[in-house]
Amino acid sequence: MTIGIASAMTMQFSACQQTERENPLLVESGLPFGAPDFSKIQTSDYLPAFEAAIKEQRDNIRKIVESKDAATFENTILALDESDRTLDRVSRVFFALTEADKTPELGEIEKKVMPMLTDLENEISFNTQLFGRVKQVYDNAHETLTGEEQKLLEETYKSFVRKGALLPEDKMKRMKEINLRITDLQQKWGDDLPAATNDAVVWVDKKEDLAGLTEADIAQCAKDAENLGKKAPYAIVIVNTTQQALLTSLDNRDLRKRVFEASVHRADGTNKHNTYGIVVEIARLRAEQAELMGYPNYAAYSLERTMAKTTDNVYAFLKNLIQAYRPQADAETKAIEAFAQKTEGADFELQPYDRFYYSAKMKKEQLNISDDEVKPYFNVDSVLLNGVFYAANRVYGLTFKQRDDIPTYHSDMKTFEVFDKDGRSMALFYTDYFRRPTKRGGAWMDGFAKQSRQRSQLPVIFNVCNNAKAPEGQPSLLTWDEVTTLFHEFGHALHGMLSNCQYNGLSGTSVARDFVEMPSQFNESFASIPEIFDHYARHFKTGEPMPADLKERMLKSINFQPCYAMGENLAATCLDLAWHMLPSDKIPTAEGAADFETEALKQIGLLDPQIPPRYRTSYFNHVWGGGYAAGYYSYLWTEVLAVNIADVFAQKGALKPETGQAFRDKILSRGNTGDLMQMFTDFTGMQQPDASALLRARGLVQNVK
Repeated sequence: MTIGIASAMTMQFSACQQTERENPLLVESGLPFGAPDFSKIQTSDYLPAFEAAIKEQRDNIRKIVESKDAATFENTILALDESDRTLDRVSRVFFALTEADKTPELGEIEKKVMPMLTDLENEISFNTQLFGRVKQVYDNAHETLTGEEQKLLEETYKSFVRKGALLPEDKMKRMKEINLRITDLQQKWGDDLPAATNDAVVWVDKKEDLAGLTEADIAQCAKDAENLGKKAPYAIVIVNTTQQALLTSLDNRDLRKRVFEASVHRADGTNKHNTYGIVVEIARLRAEQAELMGYPNYAAYSLERTMAKTTDNVYAFLKNLIQAYRPQADAETKAIEAFAQKTEGADFELQPYDRFYYSAKMKKEQLNISDDEVKPYFNVDSVLLNGVFYAANRVYGLTFKQRDDIPTYHSDMKTFEVFDKDGRSMALFYTDYFRRPTKRGGAWMDGFAKQSRQRSQLPVIFNVCNNAKAPEGQPSLLTWDEVTTLFHEFGHALHGMLSNCQYNGLSGTSVARDFVEMPSQFNESFASIPEIFDHYARHFKTGEPMPADLKERMLKSINFQPCYAMGENLAATCLDLAWHMLPSDKIPTAEGAADFETEALKQIGLLDPQIPPRYRTSYFNHVWGGGYAAGYYSYLWTEVLAVNIADVFAQKGALKPETGQAFRDKILSRGNTGDLMQMFTDFTGMQQPDASALLRARGLVQNVK
C-alpha cells in the first residue's frame, strides 16, 4: 500500500510531536514534595533548562517593571520573591550535583551557566526601574506592614542597596564588572581546588609502610588506590582540612611527613597547582567592592548585616579567646613533646605531623582509649537511625520512614520521609555520606526545595559528608569527629525541615552567617547525652551497647588536649579576617601571599607550626569558593550561642518535648522572619551571649567576657 508524500510528511510530523521529550527540570516532577526525578533528568537537560528559566525570570521582572499600577507589596516585593520559581528549582538540582557528583560534563555546563546567572543577577540588582518600585514600597509601606511582610520588604530593599542600587552610573558599571570577574574566578577555584586535593594523594607501595592502621583502614587505602587508577597498591587520600586523621595511627614517620606536606602544599605552587593567583585577585576585587560602597574594607562591608555588626566586635571576641587559649596551647604542645621523648629520646623535636600520633598514644596511656577501640560502636547506619533520628524523635517528635521509590543522583544515597508528631508528612530528607572523586571535600546541608507556605512547598533537604565507605560487605565505621559531624549537619537539616514561613526568601536557613551555624552546633550536643549515646553506640557485630567503662573513658576523652581544635579554628578565622581587612591597594601579590599569611598569624599571636590553621589560604574553600568571606569567625561565634542554648536545654530537660517545642517555635521554625538576637533572647532569657560558656564546654580557661 502506498500513501501520498503530503500524508507521509504529516504522519512523520505527528510522530515527532508525540515523541518530543519534555525537559523534566522545567515541570513539576510528580514525585512526593516535588522532589527532582533523577530517573528522568539527563545531563543534556541542564543548559536548556537554565536558558528557559532565566528567560522566565526576565519576563517576570519585566512584568513588574512595566506595571502601570502603583507599587505595592503584592505586585512588587512578593512578585519579585516569586519571580524565580523555575530557576530556583533548576539551580538547586544542578548545583547539588556540581558539589557532590561533578562530572566533567557538568563542569563544562557550569562554566557556561555561571556567567549567565551573574548577568541575570546584575540585571536585577542594577535595574533602576525595579529598584524604584521597591524603594517606593519601602518608603510608603515599611512602617505600616507587619510581621513577615515587613521583614521581606526590609530584606529586599537592603539587598538592593548593599549590591549598589544607589551607586552612580560609573560605579554601578564597575560593580557589574567585578561581579562577573569574581564569578569567573570562583568557577576556576571550584575546578582547581578539587583537582589539587585529588592530586595530593599519597601513594604507598608496601603494606608494611601502613603499620599502625587497622585492617579496615588498609582495605580502604587499597580501595582508594583502585578508584584512583592504582599507581601503587595503596593510596592515602587527602581530605579538605590541614590535619589528616590517619596521622593519628601511622607508625612510619616519613610517611606521616609525606601525608602532612601533601596536605599543606596541595595548592601553593609547590606542585603543579597554585591557587594564590585566584586568591589575591578575589581579595582585591572584594576590597574594591567595599570601597565602591563606601566601606574601608570588605570585612566592614560584610559584617554590617550580621549579629557581630563590626570588625571591632569580632576582634574583641577573638582576642579574649586567644588570650585564654595561648598559654594552654603552649603547655599542651610541651606535654606532647615530653611524652614523645620518653620513647624517642631527649633530642626528639615534635613536628606538626607527629602531634596527632603522639597525642593519641598519650590519650591511650592516660585514659586507656583510642579511636580504633570505639569505632566498632559507631556504625554509620546506627549513628543515623539510632542516634540522629532518635534524638530528633525524642526532642521534636519526628519520625522517619525510608523511601526506596524516590530516585537519587547516586546509588550511595538514602531517602527518608519525615513525619511530624501528629503523623503529618512534613519533609523529605536525603543522605549522601561517602566520599568519591567527583565530590568536593567537607560536609554540608542544602535542599532541592525550601519550605514556603506561599508556594505550598514542603522542604526537600539533603546532607552530604565525606566519610570513607567500607569495602562491600563490611560496615562503614566512624570516628567520634565523624559522628558529631552527622549530628552537626542534621542540625542544619532540622533548621530547614522545621521551617514554617510564608515566603521563600525568609525561610529555613536564610539567616546571617553568624547565626546559621548555631542550630547545627547545638545539635552536636545530643551526640553525648547518655540516653542518645547508648541508643546508637552499639557494636556493629553483636549489637551490644558500648560497655560502661569504655563509654566513660570515651566521653571523658572528648576534651582531651582541646587546644588543637580551638587553635586551628582561631588561626583560620584570623586569616580570613586579615585578608578581608585590607584595602584594595594593600593586597599582596600571588608571590607574596604565603608571606602575608605568615605575618598575619604572627601579628595576632597564632603563628604556631604545631597548630596550623584548619585551612591555609591556598585551600580555604569557605572563604574563596563559598559564602564565608570575612565570616569564618561565625563557627566560634555560633558555638557560643549553641553552648548557651544547650545549657538551657540541660536546665529544663534536654530530652523533654516541651523544651524542644519551645526551641522549635522560637528559633528553628522562624527562618529569618525576626531579629536574630531577639530570637536567642526569647529562648534563653539572656540579653547577650555568654562567651565563657564556650571555654567551659571545650575544657579551657573560663576567664573571658
